[in-house]
Amino acid sequence: MDMNAYYQVINNDAGTALRLVPATGSGKSTIDVQELIEYLTINKVPFQLKELGAAVTNLTEERMLKLSMQRSLPIQESIHVSITDMNMTVVCSFIPPSSDGKRLGKSDILSSLSQKKVIYGIDEAAIDAFLESPVYLEDVVMAKGLEPRHGTDARIEYYFNTDLKARPTLNEDGSVDFFNLNIINHCEKDELLARLYPEDRGDDGCDVLGNRIKPRTVKHDILRFGKNIRQSEDKTELYATGSGSVSLIEGRVFVSTTMEVENVDTATGNIVFDGDVVVNGNVCSNFSVKATGNVEVRGVVEGADIEAGGNITIARGMNGMSKGTLRAKGNIIAKFIENASAQANGYVEAGSLMHSTIMAGTEVHVDGRRGFISGGHVSATSLVSGKILGSEMGTDTVIEVGISPVVKKRYKELLEQEEEDSKIIERAVPILEAARDKYLAGKELSDTQIENVRSLAEVVKEKRATLAAVRAEIDELDMIMTDEKQAQVVVEKVIYPGTKIVISDVSKIIKESVQYCRFIRYQGDVKMVGMN
Repeated sequence: MDMNAYYQVINNDAGTALRLVPATGSGKSTIDVQELIEYLTINKVPFQLKELGAAVTNLTEERMLKLSMQRSLPIQESIHVSITDMNMTVVCSFIPPSSDGKRLGKSDILSSLSQKKVIYGIDEAAIDAFLESPVYLEDVVMAKGLEPRHGTDARIEYYFNTDLKARPTLNEDGSVDFFNLNIINHCEKDELLARLYPEDRGDDGCDVLGNRIKPRTVKHDILRFGKNIRQSEDKTELYATGSGSVSLIEGRVFVSTTMEVENVDTATGNIVFDGDVVVNGNVCSNFSVKATGNVEVRGVVEGADIEAGGNITIARGMNGMSKGTLRAKGNIIAKFIENASAQANGYVEAGSLMHSTIMAGTEVHVDGRRGFISGGHVSATSLVSGKILGSEMGTDTVIEVGISPVVKKRYKELLEQEEEDSKIIERAVPILEAARDKYLAGKELSDTQIENVRSLAEVVKEKRATLAAVRAEIDELDMIMTDEKQAQVVVEKVIYPGTKIVISDVSKIIKESVQYCRFIRYQGDVKMVGMN
């Protein structure tokens, strides 16, 4: 058995002596001389300092040190109570009674704990074990607090592809398959689309002094959805009410039905549809297509306007004739875009971009055999990549990456709102819990108090819903902000003179042709570096 070295005052007819017992096993082998001196002094036991120091040094076997020819008064077993670990642990250390002294009883130990205001987590089994088999001058845990059980944040699992960066297939020859895009998530009636795993708030803990310890705050979340969605009674699952395509747009799940036409021309007029639109042929000049879901054009788009709540895909490309526009809350994918303007909240993927204004929320990829950007203004948050940037003719071409001051301002506003709403909830919850505890204890609440509690509960409910939406938008902007930190322009083949590179708030005009390089923001300037 492992035991610390300890001491005991021995009183008998021969006088007073000090019994010194060495450690056993891996127990502490040294005795604190200063503590021993204080103990003997308090109990009025005479001693010689020099002899005492020599006796406790190199204690390897039991010794008996004669202190006095006179018999000292009996000394009761003593206890020292320490509260450690931020009031979570009570440690007791005992000194044995003198040979004629009285041992402590259970009530004595409990009284010592009470004097230290210890009221929770007292280990009576540990007390009983000590009383039965005492150990001295070593820490014995007599009480333990209850650690709070920390909960988990709410999370949502989606059962369809939500990756806004999913891109068309790259063929073995390096070209991009703009015909078999396969980026639309088809779903069937009653198909499970999303499941909410609510937050687990955890359980309170308690320290040995009886103070409640609250678990850390967890994030609340709710399922957000649009048309053609059925929510389960417990509001934890989303199902499609009919077949169509499912999308996650700005944190909301949508199911779109599909409208299919051969062409958009004089035979159809402009298209406005609550769902997906598939055009098997072309969209002619001066016509428009507006859909709450995805728009897929399997032919070409001329000088037309297309607006989609999801993705826009154009298998054969677009010649905007300097008036055509594309606007998508998702991604835009086209074989080519020429003399047009295009804006996507996600990425833009094309085989070539010519004399167009392109704005992407994430990235612009110009792939395919030619893969050139010539003329116009192409911008994205994190990345613009292409094989050829600019032209040998010196066509005005601007390539820009980074986020706008407007986005940064919005991000700051959201963080401030999150902090404000969180503080309101944190202040309100203890009040509501106190009212609940009072009610459960059988104490009556006045009508005014009941009304105040109800009003406060409504405020908390409203703030939690608002906070969930704010945090969802923060998460989206976090991705954007992260992307912006690595904003770069990638030249996979050559960039021609006259091309202007803009990264956030700095710019650089290319003076001579450069091959296979990247442009990044470094120390307040646009810097050209090699390919990874």
